[in-house]
Amino acid sequence: MKKLTEWGIAAAFITIFIASCKEDKEITHADDTPASGTINISVDESFRPVIDEQIAMYETSNPGTKIIAHYKPEADCFRDLFYDTSNRLVIVTRRLTPREDRFLIDSLNYIPGSSAIASDAVAILVNAASNDTLFTMKRLQEQLRGRINRQQTMVFDGLKATSTVRFITDSVLKSGTFDTSVVKAAKNSEDVIEYVATHENAIGLVGINWIGNPEIPQQVEMLKKVKIAYVQCDVCKDTPYVKPMQQSILTHRYPLVRGLYYVIKENYKGLGSGFTAFLRYERGQLIFRRAYLGPIMDFDVRNVKVNEKIPKDR
Repeated sequence: MKKLTEWGIAAAFITIFIASCKEDKEITHADDTPASGTINISVDESFRPVIDEQIAMYETSNPGTKIIAHYKPEADCFRDLFYDTSNRLVIVTRRLTPREDRFLIDSLNYIPGSSAIASDAVAILVNAASNDTLFTMKRLQEQLRGRINRQQTMVFDGLKATSTVRFITDSVLKSGTFDTSVVKAAKNSEDVIEYVATHENAIGLVGINWIGNPEIPQQVEMLKKVKIAYVQCDVCKDTPYVKPMQQSILTHRYPLVRGLYYVIKENYKGLGSGFTAFLRYERGQLIFRRAYLGPIMDFDVRNVKVNEKIPKDR
């Protein structure tokens, strides 16, 4: 009888403990759902135009939500993800490395969510007065290393920490180094475009999201000051050089294509989970499509007429 009583008391304590844990969890996340709450997220600065549009649409559809985006270099986004407990979501251009994945699993005690949401490209910009609009990967590599065309300044959105610098270092220089005497660091993507617009011998590298949408008046105005250069396509039969247009991004005919991903620290259905689901599915994907990026969903490719023709003397 005594033994049964002890078991009864123990069972009661366990029941109360489980109920209290459940109650605490419900209280903690009561105001944090896909349709309510506030969340701070860190986003690669290269994607500010399209992510601003995604957030505006999500908040309009869910009036009880507030998504505060902090646009910054990619390395700073990852730093927020790893060390800022208030940050639950980042949008960046690479997946987690195995080491980073293990670190988060050890820290969180669950597997963080991650997925591709779109494809993007790094555009090469030249001044509107320049006729130097054809690039090969070899030329780009040699120029970044300072071996040719040293009179031209290569302009990045920063020399450290940005996704564009990392992508060019990894994909063009093959983890090599560029010649800092021919490379200039601008403050952000807008400053890269402005510098190229005002310096005839400058060559800029920016995410296409800042310059490739012919339906945004500000970007149309920018294209009066700069040109998007062509890059040699090694797999094309119809044309030897291509621009970073939606079709060439989706088919990887344009060589400087990169992915766009999210990583989320949320193991319940909160605002972060709701927003990432929105980005992955039809409404968010249509916004990526309308921004002339490469959506991961299978939509018809949007054809855009390009007035500028490849120079015949090249």
